[in-house]
Amino acid sequence: MVHLTRKLLSGIMLAAMLGVAAVSTQANAATLHMAWSQDATGLDPHKQTAFSSLRLLELIYEPLVRVDASLQIIPAIATSWEFSKDGKELTFKLDPKAKFQDGTAVTPADVKASFERILDEKTGAAARANFLSIASIDTPDAATVVFHLSQPDVPILTAMSDVNAAIVPASEIKAGSIGTKAVGSGPFKLDKWDPNAKEVLSANKDWAGGATGVDGIEISVLPDEAAILAAMRTKQIDFALLNDPLVATLVPKEASLQLNRVPVLAYHVLQLNPSRKPMTELKVRQAISCAIDRQEVLDTASLGEGKVTGPLTIPALATDPSQLFCYKRDVEKAKKLMSEAGYADGFSATVIGATGEPPTAAAEAQVIQSQLAEIGVKLDIKMMELNVYVDAWLKGDFDMAIALNGGRADPYTMYNRYWTKSGNLQKVANYIDDTLDSQMQKGRAETDPAARKAIFAEFEKHLAEISPWIWLYTSYSYTAQQKNIAGFVPTPTGTLFSLSKVTIQQ
Repeated sequence: MVHLTRKLLSGIMLAAMLGVAAVSTQANAATLHMAWSQDATGLDPHKQTAFSSLRLLELIYEPLVRVDASLQIIPAIATSWEFSKDGKELTFKLDPKAKFQDGTAVTPADVKASFERILDEKTGAAARANFLSIASIDTPDAATVVFHLSQPDVPILTAMSDVNAAIVPASEIKAGSIGTKAVGSGPFKLDKWDPNAKEVLSANKDWAGGATGVDGIEISVLPDEAAILAAMRTKQIDFALLNDPLVATLVPKEASLQLNRVPVLAYHVLQLNPSRKPMTELKVRQAISCAIDRQEVLDTASLGEGKVTGPLTIPALATDPSQLFCYKRDVEKAKKLMSEAGYADGFSATVIGATGEPPTAAAEAQVIQSQLAEIGVKLDIKMMELNVYVDAWLKGDFDMAIALNGGRADPYTMYNRYWTKSGNLQKVANYIDDTLDSQMQKGRAETDPAARKAIFAEFEKHLAEISPWIWLYTSYSYTAQQKNIAGFVPTPTGTLFSLSKVTIQQ
């Protein structure tokens, strides 16, 4: 009887946390009740880098184009696009039905103002480096935007599919309100945001993409993913984004639930800071690479849910990791490199990680701490709240960092912000050389797919050999849903955009 009472009280407490009554899904079937463990850290689509922020903002804002589950470019605000023969002009036709959530039309002036904001260094836009080839922008009529490029730029269209390239109202830019309120043209409006507690979204009736499948989405932030699973068992939650493989792998055991599991382009990585001694020494960085058993990190931290990866995670372009520098653990080689670098006795350093983002961060740090101890590296682990971690990460204020970084459908779009001389996240990478920059620029301009693949294979080989970062593994995107939820399409980018067409079956 005591056990039963505890279970009942637990259910009542959970319902209170979720802010819904036990019968809420019956009373308001057109609202999708959703949960995730990490909340957004901000609302500015051009500046946010945290996955939790991007997953929210892509429901509210739209870019000119987007990528589908097959990583093909498809329309969003733009209905069509065309490169000129010399590749130096990119013309878009806008959807005449596209409207912002305040009822105003999306115009070429809004597109121009959005990209000018992204390109303004003072904005601190996350994807600025993707668009540095834009020399000027013309708006010849009410439906047309023309980007004039300083050089052919094959990846720019893929870059424009990201929510970091979202179109925002020129009026809101002028008012200085981007980031303080959310006015997009996407499928949902943000009605309420209680940071680290709840978001309330309602359908954007003016969305050019047509009617959404639900009237709204209520998102509860529950830091413990085991609590999310418990709420799904009692049908208080319809849909959940899961990050922890320890929890996700339990979902198939629940008869009423469905797990969506797809490989993603995002990668787990140990970022070294090559601007700090002794990581300034190539042989020290290489020693760290040789000392790490990537498969053990994957098996221990993520239950083997994923695969060891090199820098490129796009399946069509990725090199077999066994062909890359020191991907088979070699402790003796690592010790020899440390000795040659003058660090035979090792050194001390601190590695930072974000609590819960990803949930495997602490476990990854612990495995790496144990492995590096074998070559005399004494690693102190410092876990931080996500917003504190992101601030330190963006400043490059760390010796080493455990990170889960986003992948992209094109290698230039994925890495130019880190590994080019003009990259706007050079502070995060803290390393660049002429070879990396040259390979990136060649890959950017090359139009022949086979030639591009060869260029980026050399880029990947060089990046692994100089070891500014130690790439570990790719994993999966996990979402869980009640079996009466239909229409969600998981993708390699991890986007939740297809929630726009999800329906709740009675």
